[in-house]
Amino acid sequence: MIKDRTFGRQNTTAAAREANKLFRKVEVAPSEQAKADKAFQANRERLKAERLARESQSPVKPPTRPAG
Repeated sequence: MIKDRTFGRQNTTAAAREANKLFRKVEVAPSEQAKADKAFQANRERLKAERLARESQSPVKPPTRPAG
């Protein structure tokens, strides 16, 4: 039995290919709000990394109780 190698393929015409080009998804440029959110998150992560680096360099002193 010979299997049809084109099974599952769709033969598209030139007109169908042109029509499909019109319906492709277009990448939308990020809005100003999205840009601001991305910048805020990046800055937040940078500051967090700096804080963790500072805290890891200085030993944590145990809290002392006031004499009283």
